[in-house]
Amino acid sequence: MLYTELLGVLLFFLASFVLAIPLGKYIARVYAGEKTLLDPIFNPIERTFFRLSGIDASRQMNWKQHLLALLTINMIWFLLAMFILMNQSWLPLNPDGNPNMSADLAFNTSISFIVNCNLQHYSGESGVSYFSQIFALMFLQFVSAATGMAAAAVLFNAMKERISDKLGNFYDYFVKSATRILLPLCVIVSVILLFRGTPMTWEGKDSIITMEGDTVQVSRGPAAAFVAIKHVGTNGGGFFGVNSAHPFENPDYFTNIVEMIAQTIIPFAMIFALGFYLKRKRLSWMIFSVMTLGFALLVIPTIISEVQGNPAIDAMHVDQSLGAMEGKEIRFGAAASAYWSIITTVISTGSVNAMHDSTMPVSGLTQLLSMMVNAIYGGCGVGVLNFYIFIILGVFISGLMVGRTPEFMGKKIEAREVKIAMIVALFHTFLILGGTALAAFIFTLHPDIGWLNNPGFHGFSEMLYEYTSSSANNGSGFEGLGDNTPWWNISTGIILLLSRFIPIIGPIAIAGILANKKYIPESAGTLKTDTGTFGLMVFAVMVIITALSFFPALTLGPIAEYFSLYSF
Repeated sequence: MLYTELLGVLLFFLASFVLAIPLGKYIARVYAGEKTLLDPIFNPIERTFFRLSGIDASRQMNWKQHLLALLTINMIWFLLAMFILMNQSWLPLNPDGNPNMSADLAFNTSISFIVNCNLQHYSGESGVSYFSQIFALMFLQFVSAATGMAAAAVLFNAMKERISDKLGNFYDYFVKSATRILLPLCVIVSVILLFRGTPMTWEGKDSIITMEGDTVQVSRGPAAAFVAIKHVGTNGGGFFGVNSAHPFENPDYFTNIVEMIAQTIIPFAMIFALGFYLKRKRLSWMIFSVMTLGFALLVIPTIISEVQGNPAIDAMHVDQSLGAMEGKEIRFGAAASAYWSIITTVISTGSVNAMHDSTMPVSGLTQLLSMMVNAIYGGCGVGVLNFYIFIILGVFISGLMVGRTPEFMGKKIEAREVKIAMIVALFHTFLILGGTALAAFIFTLHPDIGWLNNPGFHGFSEMLYEYTSSSANNGSGFEGLGDNTPWWNISTGIILLLSRFIPIIGPIAIAGILANKKYIPESAGTLKTDTGTFGLMVFAVMVIITALSFFPALTLGPIAEYFSLYSF
């Protein structure tokens, strides 16, 4: 049985990889404005949309205009979501009579879905109405994913241009991302889920009689469409409180496969789209190889840890042939759940099919590291943006080592670009450690505050995980933490905003500045950035920055908890 589970995990990854290459080629054609099979369907729709909105999609923008458009439209969506969530009790499509959200919870939820994090401090079926699920949250899942992909398209354009400040049109990239990429994939996934048993209805709770004779209320709703975009858009917010561990969100092993492929396919494809768009396939293969090396180093110990089980239970001679099954669904098993936990944290989806709070300390460590690195595959579009920062730092360090002015794609990397890259890289660290330190300080002063169900090492990990998940725009959590309080709602909301837009602004600014610089043709002395050697340099930069930044905090949390298991 174990070998079958491991074979299944390998096939999950290979299926995502094989499907991502042609999708990447298609995405590159979409952003390049080339002809595709879906043009007859979406060209009239997009022209109508731009005509009604008064947007000239052919107008070229520089990098500052792109960012202004991105930030402005996100502010409008935030205000819209806040209004809906704070007034959902009297709005339509609320058959279960769910109440309005408090201001601090609506603030956190609105920001969380706008920034593609979907950190949920509420329980899905009891916290929001169907109207809120569809017209606030699912809408934001589409547009937040399209925003990240549009930002990546701007980066692609800037890297392609020799000398130019005209980098395409943000609204054109944004609409095409939503209509031509996200929507078709979501239709496919939602239809599969619908036929496997995921509900798609406006009816409220249903009463059923259990085998014990008890009458219970079972929540339903328009879940199939919601679950599709939550994975395809790497959003992760669950329609139901326990996310994809719920049998309506994830009915069986086949839907588990579909949902894992759904959340990996666009992040994988965006890497290959970069190579096709720039006509530099070796560069995309270098990036994918480095990311896959990092992924393997995270997922392998996680699977081993979960399959082996808990050593403290082993000492009691209890059978653990199925692995460490606390918090997991028997229909998925330990290996597939472990694989999901790393896929969802490296890709910043944040959905779960098992409770991360119940996983072994080694798994908690690797889940945290996945989000702390925050550049292995990543979310829709933003994974490429985050990795671009490490490329810039790798080029700069390599240039210093060989005594040459560092260059990337024919442009000199100078002090201004390196400063921006370092600010982006270290800001992630500052948000995580600063937030955790403040929360730990408050808890030390008021230990009866009721945040933690698990004091000690694991309790520290719960607080560290919450801020790491927020800063990485992930959304998963160690749910032993009582996080629906004004402190957690407001503090994580602020971190969500900063951690979403600073890592978008930084790479776009660097790319825009470089696009304006004089192009330098490659020569015999040019540092090759599409080789395995340079890939190892970038990987080393990622490892060193992450280790130096986070090892002390990890020592106080999952590492200390791991050694405590052997103190019996």
